[in-house]
Amino acid sequence: MSEPIRVVLVDDQQMVRAGFRMVIDSQPDLGVVGEAGDGAAAVELLARTRADVVLMDVRMPGTDGIEATRQVTALPEPPKVVVLTTFDLDEYVVAAIGAGASGFLLKDAAPEDMLDAIRTVHAGDSVIAASSTRRLLQHVAPMLRGATPTTAPTDDRALAELTPREREVLEQMALGASNSEIATHFFVSEATVKTHVGRVLAKTGSRDRVQAVVLAYRTGLVAPADLLRNA
Repeated sequence: MSEPIRVVLVDDQQMVRAGFRMVIDSQPDLGVVGEAGDGAAAVELLARTRADVVLMDVRMPGTDGIEATRQVTALPEPPKVVVLTTFDLDEYVVAAIGAGASGFLLKDAAPEDMLDAIRTVHAGDSVIAASSTRRLLQHVAPMLRGATPTTAPTDDRALAELTPREREVLEQMALGASNSEIATHFFVSEATVKTHVGRVLAKTGSRDRVQAVVLAYRTGLVAPADLLRNA
């Protein structure tokens, strides 16, 4: 059996962390390896603790989740950061994505959605689970045109590198589709989709799928109206 996915919890509410830990530690393939009550403590913890995925609250006293995400993703071997948010904090989501977050999760999500988010982000197969991602993108997509990717080259050059099929795959990614959904859409294998996704990330200089999605909205390749039509 492979080693469990190592998770770090960052939230200023101890009861929230306790609830998350109970759910995560109940899974044989997941395990909590550390907790922090604020962003500064999280950065210090992750500098000395090996982790795969961080659940990061955005609003915390002192160093907030956005700045902590920026510092954590700059570490030599950074974990994937999943930002915990609510629909009324959309501007924080956009800022966190710009800071390097690999995904986002609603704080009132069902336990199974949280577990799915950890696994999918760790695997790199999706921005995060489909339905909640699409709903949240409907709120933040109009603002993504003002977001700045952390590692992408100039937008026009990045898109010009893509083949027509790779552009189509990026469009589906930006609509919140998983690899299996993209495979069904194009009548190809999931392995073929993974190859296309890898090439999209490499050619656009995107660190992960989230950064590629930001690029798609910033350049107008996908518009918020497209997302609504596909909801």
